[in-house]
Amino acid sequence: MEKNKPQIRFNGFSENSQPFQLGKICVIGDIDHRMPPTVSNGVPYLMTGDFIGLNELDFENAKLVSIEDYNQLSKKIKPELGDILFARYASIGDVRYVETSKNFLISYSCAIIKKSDSIFEKYLYYYFQNNKIQNQIELEINTGSQRNIGIDSIRKLIFQLPKETEQKKISTFFENLDKLITEHQQKHSKLKTLKKAMLSKMFPQQGQTVPEIRFKGFTGNWEEKKLGNISKITTGISNRIDSGLDGDYAFFDRSDDIRRSNIFLFDCEAIIVAGEGSDFIPKYFKGKFDLHQRTYAIIDFKNIIGRYLFYYVHFNRKHFLDHAVGSTVKSLRQPIFENMVIMFPKEDEQILISNYFKNIDHLIFNHELQINKLQNIKKAFLAKMFI
Repeated sequence: MEKNKPQIRFNGFSENSQPFQLGKICVIGDIDHRMPPTVSNGVPYLMTGDFIGLNELDFENAKLVSIEDYNQLSKKIKPELGDILFARYASIGDVRYVETSKNFLISYSCAIIKKSDSIFEKYLYYYFQNNKIQNQIELEINTGSQRNIGIDSIRKLIFQLPKETEQKKISTFFENLDKLITEHQQKHSKLKTLKKAMLSKMFPQQGQTVPEIRFKGFTGNWEEKKLGNISKITTGISNRIDSGLDGDYAFFDRSDDIRRSNIFLFDCEAIIVAGEGSDFIPKYFKGKFDLHQRTYAIIDFKNIIGRYLFYYVHFNRKHFLDHAVGSTVKSLRQPIFENMVIMFPKEDEQILISNYFKNIDHLIFNHELQINKLQNIKKAFLAKMFI
C-alpha cells in the first residue's frame, strides 16, 4: 500500500491525499474557563457527559445557563451548525458533529473545531473515528491528575485530505452506515420500552389477582404460591472453575458474568440469578451448565412453565433488590428466593404469555446482532478508507 493512499477507495480516485495540520485549515478553540451558575430557564450548557448515541447531544438533561452568561462565554467561540465538538477530558478524542442551529454552549472540557471550506461536511468527523488519528491523539495527551489534551496539541494533528469529491463519497458512505445503525438502535429501544410496558400490564400488580391486559378468552383469578413451593433453588458447590476459552459448557459466575467450563453440574431448564454484586437480573438457560457457589439456579418447576416463571421473576426482581443483605456489596440468600410470591394463571395462558415475551426478546436480539454487525463493518472500513 502506498503511503498516501488508503487500502480501499471508490472507483475513479487514484491521486495521493495531501497531509494537513488541522490548525492550518480549521479554527479551533474553547470557551472561557469558568463554570457559570445553573438557571431554571436558559441556554443549554453541554459537557462531555452529554455526548450520547452515535452522534447525539443530550439537550434534554443538560445544564442551563443564563442568556447573559451565554453571550459572555460565546464571545470568543461558540458551537454552530457544521462544527465538530472534540472531548478534551474524560473520553478524549470522542467527537460530535453539530447538526442543529439552536444556541448552546459546550464547556471548556471540549474543543470547538469550526467548519472549513477545505473539508466537506462530515469528512473530518469520520476521520476522527479511525484508529490512526486516535493514536496521534493518544501521543498528545497530558498525563497527571486528570488526563487531557490541549488546544495547541489538537491544532498539530495531521490529517490526510483527498479531493473534495472523494471526501464527499467517503462521508456519504459512513453516513449511510450510521443511518442503518441508528434505525436498528431505535427499533431496539422501542422494543425494550414495549417489553417493559407489557411486563407491567400482563402480570398482576402488587395487591391484584389479575393483570391489566389478558389474552382473549381467559378469566378468573391467578393462583398464588411461594417460589420455594413450585421450584427448587440451588447454588454451585465451589468457586472453582475447570475453564478454558473453548469449554463446552456455560459457567455462571457470582458477578453476573458467563464464562466457559469443561465440566457441568446441571443439565436442565433453569433461571439463573447472580448472588452478589449485580442488579440481580435473571437469565433463562436450558442445557448443561455449572454455577459459582454464590450464584443461584431456580430449577425443577412444578405446575408452572419455566419461561413464564422467568418473565415473572424478571418483572418482580425488585424483590431481590429490596431483600438483599449487606451494605457495600448487596447479596442474596436462599430464603429470599424461597419466600418470593409467584402468581400464575392456568398453563395454556402461561404459554401464551411466555411466547409473547419470547418473540419480543427474539426481535430485540436480532436488532442487537445487526447493530454489532454494522458497527464491526464500520470499524473495518474506518481502518481501510482513511490513511
